[in-house]
Order: sequence, then structure tokens, then C-alpha cells
Amino acid sequence: MAELMTLEEVADYLRVTKTTVYRLLRQDKIPANKVGRQWRFNKTSIDEWLHRSSAKTVANILVVDDEEQIRALFEETLGELGHKVVAVGGGSEALEFAKQTDFDLVFVDLKMPGLDGAEFLRQLKLIRPKAMVTIITGYPGSDIMKRALVQGPFGVMNKPFSDSDIVSAVNVFLQVTEQQS
Repeated sequence: MAELMTLEEVADYLRVTKTTVYRLLRQDKIPANKVGRQWRFNKTSIDEWLHRSSAKTVANILVVDDEEQIRALFEETLGELGHKVVAVGGGSEALEFAKQTDFDLVFVDLKMPGLDGAEFLRQLKLIRPKAMVTIITGYPGSDIMKRALVQGPFGVMNKPFSDSDIVSAVNVFLQVTEQQS
């Protein structure tokens, strides 16, 4: 029997906001069925949808995290898929890269010494207003998260996460941007 997910479950599974899922639904871009007044998503169809998009596109990705292991995980995982990854340990350094390069997707940790993720995000939006950002955090209910959410990130990944979570987040981004073009 097919595994069906609710809108909230698919948003969590894809690691995007419910607003992003609603946008995909309005554009008829995500496989879904309406049961009564509720949307239902077949997990297998969602996985196939993600796989179709990931095979075609290479993304230019910026990763901002003060933990070397996290940066290495992103570089290794996404590099193996052919994506171009720039991984830096702090917000100030990342802003310099963002001034020079228009990244397709930015992953940013919230809690970092110096320029924290929320302030980095605020400054990034001044340089690149349309930047697609996924916040990575171990503190989803913190004040810093509330400050970051004001900037309107594309998605949120809670720590700890695995390489498959990273791939899923990038695949969702690629699927969404492909559907918008």
C-alpha cells in the first residue's frame, strides 16, 4: 500500500516550509491528490519527482558553518553529485564570496562566532535579494532562529542531519527552481 503524507509531513520530508509546498501546489508542480479538503502526497511519487530533477542540474552552492565536519560533509556529498561547493567557516568570509558570485543555493548555520547566521542572512539579502537560503541549525526554537525567519529562508534543516538529508534539500531546491523557469 502506498505511503501517503499530509502537507505538513511532506514539507518536513522535503525540508521546506509549508508555504513552499502550497506554492508548488498552486503551480501544479508537485504530485499530489486532494482527498476531501486535504492534500495527500504519495511518498513514492515525491521521491520519483525529486529524482527526475536531480539528474539534470548542477548547482553552485555556498555552505557557511563554523564546524569543519559539517563543511566537509557538504563538500563531499554534493561534490560527488557534480555540484560546485564553496564551504566557508564564517559569515564575513561568506559575504565576500556572495559579493563576487551569485550562488544558486546557500546553506547557513545560525550559531557561529562573529557574524551569526541571522545577521549574515540579513546582509546577504541586501547583496542578493533573491538568494535561496536553507538554514541549518541545532536550535530551531531559539531567538536567533526567529530573527533569521524574518528574512524568509527557503528551508530549514535541523541538526543532526545526514548526507541523504543534504541531497534531498538540494533536490527539492532544484525541482522548485526548474519548475519556476
